[in-house]
Amino acid sequence: MLTLFRFFYRWPLPALHALGGALGWLVWVLSPGYRKRFRANVAQAGLPFHVARPAIAEAGRFVAELPKLWLRPVDQSCVDNAGMPVEMQGQAIAQEAFAQGRGVIFFGPHCGSFELGPQALAEIYGPLTAIYRPARQPWLAAIERVARQRPLFKVLPASLGAIKAMHKALKANEAVALLTDQVPPEGLGLWAPFFGKPAYSMTLAARLALQTGAVLLPVSCERLPKGRGYIVKIRPAVDLPANPDLTSAVTCINQAIETIVLSQPGQYLWGYGRYKTPRQTAATKDPV
Repeated sequence: MLTLFRFFYRWPLPALHALGGALGWLVWVLSPGYRKRFRANVAQAGLPFHVARPAIAEAGRFVAELPKLWLRPVDQSCVDNAGMPVEMQGQAIAQEAFAQGRGVIFFGPHCGSFELGPQALAEIYGPLTAIYRPARQPWLAAIERVARQRPLFKVLPASLGAIKAMHKALKANEAVALLTDQVPPEGLGLWAPFFGKPAYSMTLAARLALQTGAVLLPVSCERLPKGRGYIVKIRPAVDLPANPDLTSAVTCINQAIETIVLSQPGQYLWGYGRYKTPRQTAATKDPV
């Protein structure tokens, strides 16, 4: 499989996105369950189907661009890479956040190129620490371990040690990155509204912010048409209510995610099971 990744790495980005668009539509045609979940999530967000329809192809483009993102040489910048240009917007917002000296939590949804976004942020605002849930397939997990490690970008498998590393980074006024619309394992989240429907939601970003005072910055990485590159958008900080509890903080984060999704509905992974019941785990409480 690594050989196949290396083969596609050599393709130009426009060609990969063209292939990925076709792949996205193939999955749509072949999977009734995926189509049903996609349509249901779009309707729950109050959007007409045609607004979200481009996301069918974009889901395939996300998969097709992974070889380009994962096998990029560690000394090759993604921000200055002519073959994969990345434009940064909202840098003044990030500079203001770091100036407060409390650390920064970059967070975002399954929207656009959410794999590339943290890489670009690490190049400019690193060191940056992120955690991920390793793939169940051994071959994919092996690629992830190697491909996600970059200068100034520390990516750790989800564990108590990884969460402690995030605390340490924030106390040093560094950055962390989290994908906050994923469904955490049972016991590691709480039920909070997402587009008006209860969704089991990650508490980690909220807990980190409440415990360290770190600034919460929503971020998205938009994929430009025809493989022209990407735009990373850093958005205004989330204002938590006075004396917030955990539920209100998580709800504010979910609302920020909704804003990002509504701003680029054609690139959100509407087929993701956002409202599913969390999987069981041996953990009985949030380790933060």
